[in-house]
Amino acid sequence: MAGRIRDVDIALVRERSPIADVIGEHIQLRNAGGGNLKGLCPFHDEKSPSFNVTPERGMYFCFGCSEGGDVITFVEKIEHLSFGEAVERLAQRAGITLQYEQGGYVPRRDHGERARLIEAHKAAAEFYADKLLVPDAAAGRRFLSERGFERADAELFGVGYAPAEWEALTRHLLGRGFTTEELVKGGLAKEGRRGPIDRFRGRLIWPIRDATGDVIGFGARKLLDSDDGPKYLNTPDSPLYKKSQVLYGIDLAKREISKRAQAVIVEGYTDVMACHLAGVPTAVATCGTSFGEEHIKILRRFLLDQAEFRGEVIFTFDGDAAGQKAALRAFADEQKFVTQTYVAVQPDGLDPCDLRVKQGDAAVRDLIASREPLFQFAIRSTISRYDLRSNEGKIAALDAAAPIVAGIKDVGLRKRYAIDLDRWLGFMDERFVMQRIAEVGGAQQGRPRRAPQAAPVDPSVRVEGELLKLAVQRPALLGPRFDALDPQAFTAPDHVMLHKVILAAGGVAAGAYGGREWVDRLLEHAHEEGARGLVTRFAVEPIQADAHAEERYAGAMLAAIEAIAVDRAIAQAKSRMQRLNPVEEQQEYNKLFGELVALEQQRRVLRDRAAGS
Repeated sequence: MAGRIRDVDIALVRERSPIADVIGEHIQLRNAGGGNLKGLCPFHDEKSPSFNVTPERGMYFCFGCSEGGDVITFVEKIEHLSFGEAVERLAQRAGITLQYEQGGYVPRRDHGERARLIEAHKAAAEFYADKLLVPDAAAGRRFLSERGFERADAELFGVGYAPAEWEALTRHLLGRGFTTEELVKGGLAKEGRRGPIDRFRGRLIWPIRDATGDVIGFGARKLLDSDDGPKYLNTPDSPLYKKSQVLYGIDLAKREISKRAQAVIVEGYTDVMACHLAGVPTAVATCGTSFGEEHIKILRRFLLDQAEFRGEVIFTFDGDAAGQKAALRAFADEQKFVTQTYVAVQPDGLDPCDLRVKQGDAAVRDLIASREPLFQFAIRSTISRYDLRSNEGKIAALDAAAPIVAGIKDVGLRKRYAIDLDRWLGFMDERFVMQRIAEVGGAQQGRPRRAPQAAPVDPSVRVEGELLKLAVQRPALLGPRFDALDPQAFTAPDHVMLHKVILAAGGVAAGAYGGREWVDRLLEHAHEEGARGLVTRFAVEPIQADAHAEERYAGAMLAAIEAIAVDRAIAQAKSRMQRLNPVEEQQEYNKLFGELVALEQQRRVLRDRAAGS
């Protein structure tokens, strides 16, 4: 059995795994100021980014779903790994050889299931790529050549060939130390009558990679007439591969998608290759399934899809009826995007691969450039089914298109398309068309409910939160004044808990060095349920002050919370005085009065300091 990974190795893995780089392989991150980064959360669906990353302290936290942690936690959650498997994955990424406290070096075969399956798929991809060069793969090479792809193109995309044998890949991988159970579970082999047999035989092979570049499955194209299977065959769902959550080409396209704020959706592997080689490096394709909600989630994370309407998603479809139907299915999902959506349809029905072969790279780029807004395409495709030469046909077309127009989120855009619809139908009566849209599509166009107003935040609770953020992120700015605060200075339950953690860790005096070391120390002392999440959140949440003003801000927050404590003492003193008889209990009354005067003077001083922020 493998032993426990050494603490020193875990620390080294964290050090050599920059959290922004690791998370950036899964989502696009943008500067959020103050050294922080922000993006769309990969753990829940959201419209605007609430996922924050703080490289300085190596932490992330989502203020939408409260997921947070360090780089190891992120890999655990995003890849569904155990802690040890996540450390091993990051170690492999960073080129670190791990040692274990029991048993020394750990052979790779002792790694977790996911790591083993990833290695098996990598070995399979290399095997298939090598076999593309053998004589028996001539049909595969001819297929590629006829579609305008050269050997270097096949190498770039890792295209390979599965020999027309029952057990070629299975024998190879078993010889590499993988087990039958692993090959079957990963979808590389299936059980035959006499043992495991290859899933793909006599086919051209495309390795399908996840966003990080790991091979997680394969797509296989039939080459032989004797093959009675479907034209395209994909890896079945497995612990690595979920077809509804996979986009072919995302590993190559993700950086350009982020850079250009554009994603092009095509229908096949050769279309992705053609687009990339023709100068459209943002192209991706689904793998054996229609484009759906899970694919949208993947793209939104790289587009950093927000309300600014800066990005664009372009669907390419054949110009035939099936292509129009596919485009209308895409329209049904349009509302899940915030970016602008388009359709690029080649009138002669050529897909990007055939278009590149017949008309060259420029024609592919022109196809994408000639995109048509998806709303426009959907509306015009809908009304084209009706006879617009009769009033009955026009009314029927209007009623069919009305729900589409009514469903447009942007009010101004909705009005413009209503005007266009009137023109396309030939009514020349905008008021009538708009009224009909309101009647037929009323359920979709109805006034949106006003979001419930958030309860106002108590100013004293806000001060508590800001002070605790400083204690976690900039402890040296607070000094002994923070450690001397009465625990009752904090009232919100989360703040009381976090204050206890800070005191248990030795107070801010023990964290004067700050940074990752201080956060790790706090995490070690965060024993209560939910305490670790609080530490992570306050380590990531931005301080509401510019970096150059943080010292003054810290002093102001300390003075503010001290003033709040004095306010409470004043209230208590006044309450006690009201219960005294100033004549019969004159001595005690005068004593309290003197304390009250001193407290009010102290409050004035503290408020002046607090106002200095």
